[in-house]
Amino acid sequence: MHLNFTMNIPGLEDVKITKMEQVEDRVALHVELEVRPHSCPRCQEKTRRVHDYRIQKIKHLKWFERQTYLFYKKRRYMCGACGKKFAEQNSFIGRYQRFSKEWNQAVHVRSVKAKTLKEVAGQYGASASTIVRRFDLVALHEVTGTAKLPRVIAIDEYKGDTREGKYQLIIADGETREPIDILPNRKKETIKQYLQQHGAAVEIVVMDMSHSFKAAVKKALGKPVIIADRFHFCRYIYWALDAVRRRVQKNWNDYDRKKGKRMRYVFYKNSAKLTEKDRWYLKRYLEMDEELKRAYELKEAYCAWFQASKKRDPEEILKTKEALLEFYRMVEQVGIPEFQKAMGTFRNWQTEILNSFSFKYSNGFLEGINNLTKVIKRNAFGFQNFERARAKILLTHKYKNIGVHVG
Repeated sequence: MHLNFTMNIPGLEDVKITKMEQVEDRVALHVELEVRPHSCPRCQEKTRRVHDYRIQKIKHLKWFERQTYLFYKKRRYMCGACGKKFAEQNSFIGRYQRFSKEWNQAVHVRSVKAKTLKEVAGQYGASASTIVRRFDLVALHEVTGTAKLPRVIAIDEYKGDTREGKYQLIIADGETREPIDILPNRKKETIKQYLQQHGAAVEIVVMDMSHSFKAAVKKALGKPVIIADRFHFCRYIYWALDAVRRRVQKNWNDYDRKKGKRMRYVFYKNSAKLTEKDRWYLKRYLEMDEELKRAYELKEAYCAWFQASKKRDPEEILKTKEALLEFYRMVEQVGIPEFQKAMGTFRNWQTEILNSFSFKYSNGFLEGINNLTKVIKRNAFGFQNFERARAKILLTHKYKNIGVHVG
């Protein structure tokens, strides 16, 4: 059956389709190219002399959800000057390949965008190992080593469970909010060596309140500005309040103890956003224990300091510091052990906490990246190979604006 097309098929513009067959759910396209002059690769002489033909079976993209194969009648030419035999040039299949260039291009994108590589293998009618090799090829060309870190970086850990370690460390640009690199573990020595090698231009580091991170950054970079992420130091106040609640609730009757546990959100919720029902329960439980009431008042005082500090200009950092010292004195005066312990942490990280109000950087975006990373890991049922996990995460963010309809 000869076909006369009035349109060009993407990827097969120069190809002549001589026959099309459909067997069950598969389509076979028999294709060839026009005879045209070719330069001999040995002596560069032009020739049109055909030596022979060979049929090459090529896996191609689906047509109308049917697996498609090209049966390419490949022509070999012979040079009249030197006798060299060589294959004709074409635009749709590489040398020694069994998959078309269009197929490879689609799989390269899909292997990054899809949930799992096995899913891509099912969609494109190939083995999982074939898709893995294609993904590794993309990673080899697209994921390059870090030459130089930017002025502002954010670092955070996530649970990766690869052969390299239980936790990995992700490094991102604090200004563009793009992930830069992933380290195989969160060990102090690993972080220090990486920052010494790539962090000559780093001036500001945003991190959670990890002593090993802080020690590694100071040893590697000297005296950079370290910013404690706001979420991580605020939660110490809420942890202290929750510890007090759990301690005092042990002495309540069964009903109030169980109900108080279910309604514990009223203690932590913004007081301005409490409903009438929430306020009733909050008032009831605060009246049941004086120490719990004082703990709640400390939490409210901290929230007032935090909101006021956010509204101040960076030049007013001394006012923020004075208000924080006043909060320390309030905690000491009340004398609740859980809050006194939290203030010990605040004092150890006071400079980094105040820096969070002097510089408008945070790790919030990095927590979002980590959430996506965990989803990628769950979809893949975990990664054993660290380099493949690193490539998958970095490429997912690099290709995030490319549509999933490719192929």
